[in-house]
Amino acid sequence: MNTNFVAFSYYLNDMNGQVFVFFILTVAAAESAIGLAILVLLFRNKSTIDVQELDALKG
Repeated sequence: MNTNFVAFSYYLNDMNGQVFVFFILTVAAAESAIGLAILVLLFRNKSTIDVQELDALKG
């Protein structure tokens, strides 16, 4: 999908598609960083990231 934005942006000689892709990639990187931070905190607090042992986080 991002490739389509960039291609049509280039074809139409308009930068809006490329700017939109930049923001999409920025949000995706932020989501990945937050997910990794959550895993690191879980590992530091529980010394494991095994789902069976993290069952205590329910409800």
